[in-house]
Amino acid sequence: MPFSDRYAPATHHGRLGDEFYDVVKAADFPAHILRYRNDDVSPRIGLDTLDDTEWTRHFGYFDPLPGSLPHPLALRYHGHQFRSYNPDLGDGRGFLFAQLMDAVDGRLLDIGTKGSGTTPWSRGGDGRLTLKGGMREILASEHLDALGVRTSRTLSVIETGEQLHRGDEPSPTRSCVLARLSHSHIRIGTFQRLMAQDDRASMERLVAYVIETYYPQLTGAADPAAALYDAATLRMAEMTAQWMAAGFVHGVLNTDNINITGESFDYGPWRFLPSFDPRFTAAYFDHSGLYSYGRQPEAMTWNVARLGECLLPFSTLEKIQSIFDKFWERYERFLDITVLKRLGLKESSRKSSMELREYLFSFMDESQIGFELPFFDWYGGPGSQKRATEGPRGDFYAQDSFRPVHDRIMQHEPAAGIDLSHSYFGNAAPAMMAVETVEAIWQPIAAMDDWSRLHATLDRIASTKAALHTPPR
Repeated sequence: MPFSDRYAPATHHGRLGDEFYDVVKAADFPAHILRYRNDDVSPRIGLDTLDDTEWTRHFGYFDPLPGSLPHPLALRYHGHQFRSYNPDLGDGRGFLFAQLMDAVDGRLLDIGTKGSGTTPWSRGGDGRLTLKGGMREILASEHLDALGVRTSRTLSVIETGEQLHRGDEPSPTRSCVLARLSHSHIRIGTFQRLMAQDDRASMERLVAYVIETYYPQLTGAADPAAALYDAATLRMAEMTAQWMAAGFVHGVLNTDNINITGESFDYGPWRFLPSFDPRFTAAYFDHSGLYSYGRQPEAMTWNVARLGECLLPFSTLEKIQSIFDKFWERYERFLDITVLKRLGLKESSRKSSMELREYLFSFMDESQIGFELPFFDWYGGPGSQKRATEGPRGDFYAQDSFRPVHDRIMQHEPAAGIDLSHSYFGNAAPAMMAVETVEAIWQPIAAMDDWSRLHATLDRIASTKAALHTPPR
């Protein structure tokens, strides 16, 4: 079938030049079994009219999308991994496959891959992705999107028929190749590589490209590097606040995992909090808790400083420092706003928003009620009081520690468009993504090739998104 009239291919990344990537080929896989295609997001890029055979040709065999990149590109970058600098990074099991224009907002979208084979940057790895890893990425990206977090979207997962051996999964285990949509795959580590190589000309080209492509409103800025730093770190502060308000723990906040558009991506050992716990850590190998839930804002502040170091030669210390110094204030302001959004409330004053957030998190910490539950029970504020206090968690809301939360909720009106009659709010509990839930979805897939629990979970996530009126991002 032809592509839809929304299909608009692009080749922007090629403008940077071959200093930024290596041309590579996808692996030859023994099988191509389509397991997931994202029919929610594919219309935005004109791919919804492809049949499954055509879809698999592009996202399993990686036949180029017409008019877009003629060859896959493994991107080059460095990065700090757990704060140790590594100059031997780059796309080791993925590549930039295509670029398309988003028909909804007119922005550029990358199609990147995971598990598509080895590249010059594989460092001895096999370049593959486990099927369980692909399933986990679907769940992370779709659930975060429903909760209003700015995130990549999993576009496709195709099982590839290989047996993989991994230390963190029962092995041998099944393999897949994943394609994801993101507005950029340029990372803090992309800038760090050029700084390490003292490649001023390429850095200037990168800054100009990023402004032209992702921040066109900055075109003509007197100090392009400072303007870019300000805009990018603003979005990174907002993304961090969105994680915290969602109870999400990314797990691996290395500088090569933070992109320049402040969009969450690359989901490995992620977890959602069962209940409020600043010490909760997602990655089993994060022995010091560097990237624990409560330390994520600190980790992002550190990462933002690394980006500032890269841009410093193109601006002044005073400008870069002043922008950096605003990060924490911006983050806390975004956190207040995001908590309000998660509760479906309008802001009445900055003071009441801050107090609501502080009292809510204190109550959640003291009571150990499930992290997601107050946001579900009190969505829409006053209109949900009866539902919350007479529901299955009414005893929690009768505690003295909830009184200041209740008082602040009552100071806010419901946000525009709130519809508490949606069937989602008739459930006893919201859609949650605890690790036990993820394992329960995987077990029938592994044992019987039964995907029904995954589909049912995705249906419930879609219901969450509809109930919360989460806009396209």
